[in-house]
Amino acid sequence: MNPWKLAKALGWLSIGLGLSELLAPRALARFLGMRKGIGLLRAYGLREIAAGVGILTRPDPTPWVRARVAGDLLDLASLGPAMKQSPRQQNVGGAVAFVLGATAVDAYCAKRLGELSA
Repeated sequence: MNPWKLAKALGWLSIGLGLSELLAPRALARFLGMRKGIGLLRAYGLREIAAGVGILTRPDPTPWVRARVAGDLLDLASLGPAMKQSPRQQNVGGAVAFVLGATAVDAYCAKRLGELSA
């Protein structure tokens, strides 16, 4: 797949995910079985939106796609404790699987974009 088109898709995905985290953090927390972390979810939402806007508006989306990779790692680090503590471990496991898949796509896209700009 064309990495420029993939980056655009990831930009829109970031904005969509970010809006859901920013506007409905309590619903997401309930889904994951978390009692705390509403502010953190909102901050993650802002991070996602910033990455998406950067990807969609900058001539070179590479640093912003790399920011998505870093954000994915932060998400995984945050989901790790929930795997043990949440009463909804199956939902957390699904979220972990989604983030792992997103990380793979983000890393692939960042690598391809980096190759093209080198």
